[in-house]
This record gives sequence, structure tokens and C-alpha cells, in this order.
Amino acid sequence: MNENKVELYEDERLDDLHRSGYMLIQNPKRFCFGMDAVLLTGFAKIYEGDKVLDLGTGTGVIPILLSAKTKAEHFTALEIQEESISMAKRSVLYNNLTEKIDVIHGDIKDMDSLFKAGSFDAVTVNPPYMNGGGGIINDTSPKAIARHEILCTLEDIIKGSGRVLKFKGRLFMVHRPHRLTDILYYLRVYKLEPKTIQFVQPYKDKEPNMVLIEAVKGGGSMVKVKEPLIIYNQDGSYTEELIKIYYE
Repeated sequence: MNENKVELYEDERLDDLHRSGYMLIQNPKRFCFGMDAVLLTGFAKIYEGDKVLDLGTGTGVIPILLSAKTKAEHFTALEIQEESISMAKRSVLYNNLTEKIDVIHGDIKDMDSLFKAGSFDAVTVNPPYMNGGGGIINDTSPKAIARHEILCTLEDIIKGSGRVLKFKGRLFMVHRPHRLTDILYYLRVYKLEPKTIQFVQPYKDKEPNMVLIEAVKGGGSMVKVKEPLIIYNQDGSYTEELIKIYYE
């Protein structure tokens, strides 16, 4: 049993991540992580000794899960919302990961001043999916910030990632298929070459509703499109591949 007791504030709960006994503090009235974050941790190629930056980490689910799944040396988790930072830091403490994960309060648009150029082997990001025309007006709630490009844009994320990655460093992103053209455009602009694309479909006969992308700084111009990841069998149960991502 974990001996690091942490305080839970109003409306917060402690959720089981089903990995190495790790738990995560969340507040369902603000924003809880979804399947997309978990799928990203299954898609990302993180190697032994890597230094990894997670952008817009929220409550820290991606670095905490990757701490269990990989042998990375260290994770830096960047987040702008103070309440999310508080939950992330307390989750890191609860899971005895304070030497493995640093949670930093900062703006993705300020990465030039926050981090040295070429200081990370990999960047992970589960960004807001909706652009400025996505229908949110004058809404700066936590859920809106997580879903819409209110505090940062897709270009901000890709530009900053290109700067902080080492040569041949990898960017791993989960997004929506309708933004794929924008993603590929900005990757090329900021010298990040798309290398792997995998679409995610709810059912085998349904259109994709997510896309996983790997890009390499200074990589060659060849991209691999993997077989799509299917979430549900026809009977509504999870596919074997999804179960492996969650539990194995």
C-alpha cells in the first residue's frame, strides 16, 4: 500500500490506472483523461534513457503511464492550468515518482524560454482538437481549454516541439482525422517529418475518429501508414489489441 498520503480536494477522486499500482487524482467537474491519452502511451516509442516532454499534461496521466510502460530516464510535464498542476503534482507524489517526473507550470507558447533547444529525445502531446472555428466563444473553462485551441494553437505545439527536440528526436501526437492536413503542413514547416500514421476506428466498418502520428526531427521523407486500430468488436466488447494497450 502506498505510504505517500495526499490530500484530495472537493470533487476530486483517486482513479486506478491499472499499471504498476499507479493512481491518478482527477476532478470530473473539470476534465478527466480519455481513451486518446491511453492510446498515445501505447503508440509512442519511448526508449531506455530517453528524456521526454509531455505538453499540456493536464493531470499527468501520460507521463505517469509511460513511467510504468517504459525505461525512460525522465519526464517533464508542462501544464498551464494551476488546478491541473496541483492534481498532477500530488499524483506524482502519491506514486513515488518525484525523481522521475517534473511538473512545470508554463505556457506552450513560451517554450523558447522554458527549455533549451534540442533538450528532449521525445515529445508527447494530446492537444486540443478544435481550432478557432470550433464553436466556443468566450469560454475558458477547463473542459473548453482541453478541447479547443483557446490558449495555444496546433502551430504553437508543433513549432515548440521542433525547437526542443534533439536531431532525430520524435514527436508523438494523437489528434482528429479532420485536422490531418493541418498537422502534416505544420510538421513540414518546422522540419518534423511524418514517419508513422495510424488511424483509430471505433468499429471495423466505421470511419476513423482519431489519428496517431509520429514525426522525426530531420527524418527522411518516407511515411508508414499502419493497420488501423479497432476499438470495439461487433458485440461491443474491447478488441484484444485495445486490451493489450490498457493492461499489458
